[in-house]
Amino acid sequence: MKKTFATLALVAALSPFVAPATIADDDPTSTAISDGGDATKGKRLFNRCKACHNLTASDRAKLGPNLDNLFGRTAGTSESFTRYSKALTEAGFVWTEEKLDAWLTSPKTFLPGNKMQFAGLRKEQDRKDLMAYLRDATTGAE
Repeated sequence: MKKTFATLALVAALSPFVAPATIADDDPTSTAISDGGDATKGKRLFNRCKACHNLTASDRAKLGPNLDNLFGRTAGTSESFTRYSKALTEAGFVWTEEKLDAWLTSPKTFLPGNKMQFAGLRKEQDRKDLMAYLRDATTGAE
């Protein structure tokens, strides 16, 4: 019992020092997820997405918004796309890898009321691979 209280006290004492590690959740420059991915495999996975999405602003928007400069953009704000759902325009979050990971897992569960007709990517490695490709393809960091 004493060990339990001592451990809890230690965790509580260290928590201010541990908290900054969670900042990556809100940091659009964090590559914590895409670093574990393979962009070549992600490019193949993007074939599922390209019927609805382009990667550059110079291309006309399709059924979904262009994904250029996705990371760091506020959800529902791409100027070239006007058909966002009310749920997405009112979401108010910035696209980070962590947000995109949750979105790609199950868009309907992540943000009920959105219009995206995609069931999601169940495999964590597929999401990492796709994000690695999106990082390269949408930010010019090839």
